[in-house]
Amino acid sequence: MVEIFFYIFAATALGGGLGVVLSKSPVGSLLMMVVSLASLAGVFVLLEAHFLAAIQVIVYAGAIMVLFLFVIMLLNLGHDYQQDLKWGAFSVLSFAVAGGLAGILAREVGGDWQIADGVVPPGGRAIDAAVREHGAVGAIAEPLFTTYVVPFEITGILLLVAIVGALALAKRNVS
Repeated sequence: MVEIFFYIFAATALGGGLGVVLSKSPVGSLLMMVVSLASLAGVFVLLEAHFLAAIQVIVYAGAIMVLFLFVIMLLNLGHDYQQDLKWGAFSVLSFAVAGGLAGILAREVGGDWQIADGVVPPGGRAIDAAVREHGAVGAIAEPLFTTYVVPFEITGILLLVAIVGALALAKRNVS
């Protein structure tokens, strides 16, 4: 049953990603991105990474998407989006169905994808040890704020520059 949900979430995430790229309006593209991020949170739940799923929904699907929506509203984009949203919902549904069928076909044609009982991959053992030692939040926070602190800060700076650039473009067009 978990595999079926995984294929549904994966196909929905891929369909949402394609909807972001193929959407004609920025608002439709934004909503497809929310669908894709929510599907990714569903995959995290299936992997029993509940903290990551909650952060995915709160930070990305919540705060970042609201920020993007404000930028779109500030730039006064996306006037005619009703038909685009109907097409986007159809595309997400069709990708979910196609992904589900592809997953069932791959399962029947391919070999056994299950890890043997009692055998945990080496990466899984390291993650389990970090969660036992630091807890779920600590296992994520420790490498994020030690090993990966520079890429984390650069990502924040890039988001800030993108917002300032959008505001500068909007200010130039308004004046």
